[in-house]
Amino acid sequence: MMWTGGPQSGAVEPVTDVKAAAADFNWLLNRFATETAGVVDVIGVSSDGLLIAVSQLRGQADSERLAAIVSGITSLAMGASGNYGLGSLNKVIIDLEEGHVLVSALGAGAVLGVVASKEAKLGNIAYEMTLFANRAGAALSPQLVMELKNTVGIAPAG
Repeated sequence: MMWTGGPQSGAVEPVTDVKAAAADFNWLLNRFATETAGVVDVIGVSSDGLLIAVSQLRGQADSERLAAIVSGITSLAMGASGNYGLGSLNKVIIDLEEGHVLVSALGAGAVLGVVASKEAKLGNIAYEMTLFANRAGAALSPQLVMELKNTVGIAPAG
């Protein structure tokens, strides 16, 4: 029998692992945002529509507004899929007069929302979104999503 919370239980280890995984996820998100040409903003949104990651610290209301937009786009895409049997979400691309909004499935029901400039090469951004989803999405577990929700928008110490 294992004691919970004791040094042999490993109770400290998973917490550290989840915190490290959250730091890795945020690092990958920031890297995607800064190294992908044409990207203006990037967020991660959980399956329940809550913010899990942001590429830049800004007002909480702005981040939550973008999360709501991304969640709404996801919901509309799922509705279309259900009506026509088109399968699960891959990507949604909205072409606007002054830029683009892209939404892509990540894993664990989470999605990646990207705001891009009008000059952005959408093929490149879509490709980079797929790479990000393959790298970061595979690691998304319910525990990691919860940790990301609890720490979103908090600047790393140090």
